[in-house]
Amino acid sequence: MNTNHDQRPGESRRRSGPGRLPWRLLAGAALGSLLLSGCRSNQSITLGDMASSYNREILGMSIWAIALSVIIFIAVSVALFYTVNKFREENHTEAPAQFHGNNRLEIILVVVPVIIVMFLSVLTVRSMARLNPTSKESVAVETLARQFWWNFAYPASAVQGGGVVTNGNEMLMPTGQKVAITLTSGDVIHGFWAPNIGGQRAAIPTVKKVWEVDTDRPGVYQGNCSQLCGASHANMRYKVVALEPERFTAVMEAARAYVAPTPAPGSAEARGYQLFMQGKPSTGAVSCAACHRVQGTPAGGVSGPDLSFFGTRRTLGAGMWEAMTAQHWEEPEAAAALHAWLKHSPVVKPGSLMPRYDGGSSVIAGKVTKGGTLTDAELDDIAAYLRSLRLPEEADYWRGSPVIGGQGVGQ
Repeated sequence: MNTNHDQRPGESRRRSGPGRLPWRLLAGAALGSLLLSGCRSNQSITLGDMASSYNREILGMSIWAIALSVIIFIAVSVALFYTVNKFREENHTEAPAQFHGNNRLEIILVVVPVIIVMFLSVLTVRSMARLNPTSKESVAVETLARQFWWNFAYPASAVQGGGVVTNGNEMLMPTGQKVAITLTSGDVIHGFWAPNIGGQRAAIPTVKKVWEVDTDRPGVYQGNCSQLCGASHANMRYKVVALEPERFTAVMEAARAYVAPTPAPGSAEARGYQLFMQGKPSTGAVSCAACHRVQGTPAGGVSGPDLSFFGTRRTLGAGMWEAMTAQHWEEPEAAAALHAWLKHSPVVKPGSLMPRYDGGSSVIAGKVTKGGTLTDAELDDIAAYLRSLRLPEEADYWRGSPVIGGQGVGQ
């Protein structure tokens, strides 16, 4: 039905006045910038990061699929326009010849797609055979996903006193070497996806999946949960820090030897340590050690991220906040974020299972739970203790690492 009642004879139904031109220019510019952005060295993900052998393999397979798609599109378009032009009604006054079927054409239309599908299937199976196996020389990283954070453990790096090197929400890996990730979930299905180092994998409760990723370029890469997993799915992020092999080895050796520092008596760190380990029973404030682990201390909780190297880390709340300045968590804005996180985590991050310390209530495991109470000064003491949990200066894996997709380098 033609609803353009005021259209004059000979006028195109699709108007192309000056009012439409800017939108076309904007659309073209947006598409062009998207395609060209793949040339930027600091782009986190556009058309694929070729520093990863996984991405290179997928690109090699995809080029064939894209090329065949273009060829099919052109062939079908040419056949369509040829047929429409040749058999236009005004070019034929006599009745069309009657026929039934075209065996040759039908065979072509069946055989050609089958050949294309078989060819792409062979390419897919070849890529799977190259990407799925894991080698014995790869660096093992056990990855646990939970609502809404990540824990990365290194089973080959045992520490004195039991356990292994573990870090929360920041994964370390060497460059130029395969990294075998063993992925699982502690609650619901999550999705591990760091586009610069490899493809996506689902983290499934009670199931352990192993696959290899790698990168040839040192830097800090962004990772995300790619599976809708709850209220803070979009806030379930992590960083991948890729280091030169020698530096990675040095950092892991320092991490193995790490023992949390003993705070000076009477200091803010000492008061924070006391609250971290014991809480404040008189106000119902539970201890942090019940859920978190700190290497070299009695704190061995597994319900929350490992905090052994919190002072070295540059992310908080699974990547919701970052401390990227030279002041780190002493910087006023970052310090305010840390204070708010400790005070009422479920308020600043919906769905967080961390208890509140402002006396408010939150829903934990489907139950309304009233939190304990800590004063702002006591919260600042805990923050001071957390800031003291840092690796030696030479093992600061952020320092000098370029932030891929961001600006500058780690400080």
